[in-house]
Amino acid sequence: MPITFTFMAMATVYTTVHHDGGEDQVAIEEPLEIRVGGEPLAVTMRTPGNDDELALGFLYSEGLIKEPHKAEPTADFAANIIEVDGELRRDPGRRRFYTTSSCGVCGKGALEEVAVDSAPLRAGPVVPRALLAGLPEGLVQPGHRRTGGLHATGLFEPDGTVVLTREDVGRHNAMDKVIGRALLEGWLPLGERILCVSGRLSFELVQKAAVAGAPILVGVGAPSSLAVALADDRGMTLCGFARGARVNVYTHPQRVAG
Repeated sequence: MPITFTFMAMATVYTTVHHDGGEDQVAIEEPLEIRVGGEPLAVTMRTPGNDDELALGFLYSEGLIKEPHKAEPTADFAANIIEVDGELRRDPGRRRFYTTSSCGVCGKGALEEVAVDSAPLRAGPVVPRALLAGLPEGLVQPGHRRTGGLHATGLFEPDGTVVLTREDVGRHNAMDKVIGRALLEGWLPLGERILCVSGRLSFELVQKAAVAGAPILVGVGAPSSLAVALADDRGMTLCGFARGARVNVYTHPQRVAG
C-alpha cells in the first residue's frame, strides 16, 4: 500500500493492517541508507521522518562529525537514501554499519570497536527527584498512541519544559534524531539539558547521550549492567523506572535533589 513521506517534517509513521479481529494501525519500518561523499556508510531500519536529523545524529554519536553537515535525500528518495556532504573526522576503515530497529550496536564487529568519543560532562543542573520521575509524561508521542510500537526520546530543560521529542521504531534512532536536531540548532554539547527515553536504558543510549554531552539520562524502563557501568565511568546521572512519582538513581546522584 502507498506510504507518504514528508522530508524534514512529520512523515506518515503508521499504516493500517488487517487481522482476524479487524484492523490495526502499525508503525512503519523501512531501511535508510546513509551515504557520505557518495559512499555508502550505514543502513538503519527506521520509521520515516526527520531523516536528516537521523543521519547527522548517527554520525555525531559515532564520533564521525562534530559540525553540522548538509544532509539531503538523493534525487530518488523512494530508494530511501540520504546523502551527507563533507568529510568525516576519521576514517571508519573497512567497517560498515548495519543497525536494526531494536539494536544500534549489534552491527559492529567487536565490542572494542564501540568507542565513546565524549568530552568530560559538565556539572549540570541539580534537579528535584519528583521532576525527573515525571519527565516521561512530557514525551510527545502521537505515533505511539496510534500504534503502540514507537519509541521516543525527549530533550528537556532543567525545569521540566520539553524542548523537542522524536519518535521511531528504533530507540537508538529516536535518540539520534534528537541529537541531530540539537547539532543543527547549535545546542551541543547539551550541558544543562536532560534526555529522557520511553523504554529501557541500553549501553548504546548511554553512549549517545554521553557523546551529546547530556549530564542526566532518564528512562521509563530498566538499565542494563553495561549502561550503568558506562554512565558511572562517564560521570552521567542515570535514572531508570521513572514512573509516577518514583525513579531509581543508579549513578552520580549529586544532580538529584530530594
